[in-house]
Amino acid sequence: MDLASRYKGVVGMVFGDNQSSNEDSYIQRLLDRISNGTLPDDRRTAIVELQSVVAESNAAQLAFGAAGFPVIMGILKDQRDDVEMVRGALETLLGALTPIDHARVQKTEVHAALMNSDLLSREAENITLLLSLLEEEDFYVRYYTLQILTALLMNSQNRLQEAILTTPRGITRLMDMLMDREVIRNEALLLLTHLTREAEEIQKIVVFEGAFEKIFSIIKEEGGSDGDVVVQDCLELLNNLLRSSSSNQILLRETMGFEPIISILKLRGITYKYTKQKTVNLLSALETINMLIMGGADTEPGKDSNKLANRTVLVQKKLLDHLLMLGVESQWAPVAVRCMTFKCIGDLIDGHPKNRDILASKVLGEDRQVEPALNSILRIILQTSNIQEFVAADYVFKTFCEKNPEGQTMLASTLIPQPHPTARDPLEDDVHMSFGSMLLRGLCSGEADGDLETCCRAASILFHVVKDNLQCKEKALKIVLESPMPSMGTPEPLLQRIVRYLAVASSMKGKDKSSTLGKSYIQQIILKLLVTWTVDCPAAVQCFLDSRHHLKFLLELVTDPAATVCIRGLASILLGECVIYNKSIENGKDAFAVVDAVGQKMGLTSYFSKFEEMQNSFIFSTSKKPQQGYKPLTRTATPSEAEINEVDGADEMVRGNEDHPMLLSLFDASFIGLVKSLEGNIRERIVEVYSRPKSEVAVVPADLEQKSGEIEKDYINRLKAFIEKQCSEIQNLLARNAALAEDVASSGRNEQSQGSEQRASTVMDKVQMESIRRELQETSQRLETVKAEKAKIESEASTYKNMAAKLESDLKSLSDAYNSLEQANYHLEQEVKSLKGGEGPMEFPDIEAIKEEVRKEAQKESEDELNDLLVCLGQEESKVEKLSAKLIELGVDVDKLLEDIGEESEAQAESEED
Repeated sequence: MDLASRYKGVVGMVFGDNQSSNEDSYIQRLLDRISNGTLPDDRRTAIVELQSVVAESNAAQLAFGAAGFPVIMGILKDQRDDVEMVRGALETLLGALTPIDHARVQKTEVHAALMNSDLLSREAENITLLLSLLEEEDFYVRYYTLQILTALLMNSQNRLQEAILTTPRGITRLMDMLMDREVIRNEALLLLTHLTREAEEIQKIVVFEGAFEKIFSIIKEEGGSDGDVVVQDCLELLNNLLRSSSSNQILLRETMGFEPIISILKLRGITYKYTKQKTVNLLSALETINMLIMGGADTEPGKDSNKLANRTVLVQKKLLDHLLMLGVESQWAPVAVRCMTFKCIGDLIDGHPKNRDILASKVLGEDRQVEPALNSILRIILQTSNIQEFVAADYVFKTFCEKNPEGQTMLASTLIPQPHPTARDPLEDDVHMSFGSMLLRGLCSGEADGDLETCCRAASILFHVVKDNLQCKEKALKIVLESPMPSMGTPEPLLQRIVRYLAVASSMKGKDKSSTLGKSYIQQIILKLLVTWTVDCPAAVQCFLDSRHHLKFLLELVTDPAATVCIRGLASILLGECVIYNKSIENGKDAFAVVDAVGQKMGLTSYFSKFEEMQNSFIFSTSKKPQQGYKPLTRTATPSEAEINEVDGADEMVRGNEDHPMLLSLFDASFIGLVKSLEGNIRERIVEVYSRPKSEVAVVPADLEQKSGEIEKDYINRLKAFIEKQCSEIQNLLARNAALAEDVASSGRNEQSQGSEQRASTVMDKVQMESIRRELQETSQRLETVKAEKAKIESEASTYKNMAAKLESDLKSLSDAYNSLEQANYHLEQEVKSLKGGEGPMEFPDIEAIKEEVRKEAQKESEDELNDLLVCLGQEESKVEKLSAKLIELGVDVDKLLEDIGEESEAQAESEED
């Protein structure tokens, strides 16, 4: 190994090519004594001195790297029998790879430890040689070797991983160290933890070598969550093996099961005493459980069978009971532990109907103080002083109600108002209060002293109950709350009470901004509830507009310069919902009245600009970005005691952000998407209202009725003139509104994103299409009128043609009759003339002879007809005989049948005579 030649250039840069430092010359002499010394004691003394110098000086480390590695590696390779020399060589090597305190190293100096690690790891043979030392019997040889490998891993991770993978039985030797003495076991555990963080191949080998059994054996030996940092290292190694591999999760589930990891959550000993290490161990265990709940990171989208199987098995193993005990019933657990517990509960029931039902059926407490688990979580939300705990517990209700209409209906069914308390707030100890009653009490709390924090949190829970559930929305609309002082107020619907609290929060913020800086999320959460409540719910919009002050207040809130961008934007969305979901036809409350009020108060251009401002705000723009992954809990990332006891860092406002950072957790992707879709619908609906104002209202003046004595022609002409006048006025109005709508829809778009530009183009296209559609409709109506007139004229022409043909036919018949009369008259005149002329007696025919001739002919014809009738009768009689014989063969009484037929014939004849 020509390491010295490779390192010569670096040493020259640091110490100079012509000058040699004292450390350099001293180390060189020590190396010569170690290499060329004849006395073993002298060589051992030299290596002890070398070890001391290298551990103290950055320059000595750098000088050692130039020529020391060949000497040290030669000792490890050729002098294995001399244990003291091997120990000294390993300690020296460890000192050369361990960084000196940075406070003692000048900024201009090179970090020798990092360069030495790089130099040593370049040769894979060096790593193989070190791994072979793990099989030595000497305790310190194995111990120092593990420390050297760990130091190399910190500085040259990729090279060490590759070298270990290419070394036969490299991982196996490290895994064997887990069964060694405690000190060596701990060092091997720490080394494996670092090795498996991102190396998938090493993870597979470690699992194959029985890592799960060894890890849980160590955890059990160390006392579970009450153990020291070794338990944390075990859990970190376990998390590395499970985080990115669903196959490893399946192997753990089907071999050892999940009981060992669940048992870590069991609280032992003094349950109210949580040391820092115990808290970190619990957080690490909860992180492991959350990984199992979420499935492996390599799970393909849509193929979540492993995730569902993990959740099912975890609940079967009573995980939910341990989580509820740790997060809900353990009052002394640190906030970080409780928050992580709520996250695990939420993920455990997310998309799993059976687990949701199990959570809904859980009860907590003892004896008579039992209450449903959901009630206990709601109580924590309403009472906790920590915002992060409120957000974490709110996540449980989010996942419980998401795509769970049955669960939402169950919660909404308990929304029954209770009488106002007279002495103290019963949320403290009344465990028999229903979920809905507690929620309504929370919504109404703080009205007296103006602290709407609890009301805001209750509004967030009500948001989950009514989201995407029309039945629950209508149920909540029917709730009527009594006034705190009945003598000074009247009952009002729940929705109107919430709007009043929104107005109170707005007025309080305007009076004292400094005191509300830490609570700048109350208005946003209440507006979030109202926006969701009115979606696809015309009844909610009607209830909102029933109070004439609400529309005025909302317009003031949209234009309030003291309100945040998010508040003004959400208020604009709620105002738009009063247009798109407005089914009222009452003047002053219909969609046209709302649009007209917006136009008069601020103008549509200013109104639409609130949408763009909101989309560009910190809350909405940050929510669009991909969420950063959860940072694993490691020794280097262990939270401080202050962070464990108080994780509420949300009071620190982000620079340039007016809204509370906590809203990033509550304004999830689904709500951001809802607001985005509503924005487009609002624009389209307002353009439609402006283009077709009150098109559904038909007002027919009384004077359009036909007057007494007025002929049809005059009435039609008067109606035609009135309609033409109305059409002209309507067309002018439509053209003016369409132009205005197009101008509004296309204004203020220069600074918008590409999606907004496309939406503006779509709106203008729709306006143009609407205009073309109207022109086409008018043309079609004119064409239909012409067709009707044409059909009428054709019908009249056909009638006249038929009448003419009939008259012509009658005339021809009359003419023929007249001609016949003329001919008959002519013949009679001729006969008269012949009689008068006396030409002799006329010959009259013999009447008797004619009669006799006619009688004979009639008799002959009668005889012929009689003969034909007799022949037919004979044929019919033959058929009757054959039929009678057939009927007799079939067993039918023919005589009886003939008698019945005869009786029926006589009866029919009598009825005909009558």
